[in-house]
Amino acid sequence: MKKNTPKQKKIPERRCTGCGGTFPKRDLVRVVRSPEGEVSLDFTGKKSGRGAYICPKLDCLKKARKAGRISRSLECAVSEEVYTALEEEIALMEKEREEE
Repeated sequence: MKKNTPKQKKIPERRCTGCGGTFPKRDLVRVVRSPEGEVSLDFTGKKSGRGAYICPKLDCLKKARKAGRISRSLECAVSEEVYTALEEEIALMEKEREEE
């Protein structure tokens, strides 16, 4: 006889391009290249296009940027504006975590 226990919902995981660690998708910041070639940040995780994920830590961003891993993952060049926006967003997320 089957028990009426609720099924465990699978939590999607993604790999950080900075440190290489595997984390739940919603804990990471997504950088996406749209089909038109535009690179932007995706806070919903639902924009169409090729995505690269990064931990909300400035150290991971620095590692990924220095090694060119985000550009390699997206298969295109990433502009300075995207890196600046990413840096600002991660700094805000780190600050929010410290306040908790």
